[in-house]
Amino acid sequence: MILDKMAAVLKKDLLTALRYRNGFVFAIVAPAIQLATFYCLSRAVGPQFRPEGMPYFLFLIVGTGFYTFLIAGIHSFLQTVQESQQTGTLEVLMTTSTPPPVLLILSAMSAFGSGAVQLVFYMGAGLMLFAAPHINLAGCALVFGFSVVISIAVGLFAAGLQIAIHKGSAVLWLLGSTAWLMAGTLFPVEALPRTLRLVSMLLPFTHSLTGMRLALVEGSSHAALVREIQILGLCSILLMPVGIAFFAWTVRRARQLGTLSFY
Repeated sequence: MILDKMAAVLKKDLLTALRYRNGFVFAIVAPAIQLATFYCLSRAVGPQFRPEGMPYFLFLIVGTGFYTFLIAGIHSFLQTVQESQQTGTLEVLMTTSTPPPVLLILSAMSAFGSGAVQLVFYMGAGLMLFAAPHINLAGCALVFGFSVVISIAVGLFAAGLQIAIHKGSAVLWLLGSTAWLMAGTLFPVEALPRTLRLVSMLLPFTHSLTGMRLALVEGSSHAALVREIQILGLCSILLMPVGIAFFAWTVRRARQLGTLSFY
């Protein structure tokens, strides 16, 4: 039943994407330009700068590529709710037989799928420039899977805030900006002041980027990678049920107050 609904949602989004073919061109050109920019930046910085023991170019593409993928996935939840509010279809969607959290997750799956394709292209092109023969595929899969679960949980929080206070985009912008600074996207976390480093360790995105770098570039199976995977797994277990419960509660409360269709 769920698989049939997922297939229907993916088919709808694919047909919509095919009607706007310029998006495919942009999805290819934009990452290519970003890769060229980061390559020139890493050459300007010089080969002596090796954050976390890897070339700066690899550090950049893994950090920016994976972080952008996760944030885009979170934003897809918020965008789904906002579009439904603008078109006046949110109340209809939230009163179907499918539970609201499940319906929202299904609607965001196509965004995760298209983002994953772009991520493979982006990071694959970068890794081809710097041979990385010791990739830990199992580690990559675990870090990727747990990170997606965390993104879904945060996306449900953002969507719930949009229904409750109509300010989900502002909260998501604040979260994204904070994580962009402190999660080790463009520079190592060690460069932050001590207080911010402590805050950084509380962000799941920090462990997502660190874990993916360890698995992709170093191909490591040692304690550092295992520790990052354990932290991500714990965050997934804690955040997912809370995210589902929070979104379901905001929908139920909006129904009681009669504000579900407000925008």
